[in-house]
Amino acid sequence: MAHFARIVDGLVTEVIVVDNSDILDADGNESEAIGRAFCTDLFGGDWVQTSYNHTIRKNYAAIGDSYNETLDAFISPSPYSSWLLNEDTCKHEPPQPFPNDGNPYYWDEGNLIWVYFDPID
Repeated sequence: MAHFARIVDGLVTEVIVVDNSDILDADGNESEAIGRAFCTDLFGGDWVQTSYNHTIRKNYAAIGDSYNETLDAFISPSPYSSWLLNEDTCKHEPPQPFPNDGNPYYWDEGNLIWVYFDPID
């Protein structure tokens, strides 16, 4: 199965599954262009292929994500305003790395730090 995301004003508004037989070219090879045309013919709009396996476009598309044509990637909204986009992974990263001590933490945006979360409190 192939997956395609509808893009409206740079945002993902819908993700659908398309049977592989509907995206084959004359030689029997999968073609994104044919898949995009198939989706447009059925539903209208602009469509871009996405992949659960992250083999294309960095991340699997979800409703509310943006599609960045320059990076050719789907990007989820940043969870916090201080987090920056890593253009290699197209994921947002905190200004401080997550502590690597096996303990639970949550991000404190006001102080820009990871705070230990004590599940007993």
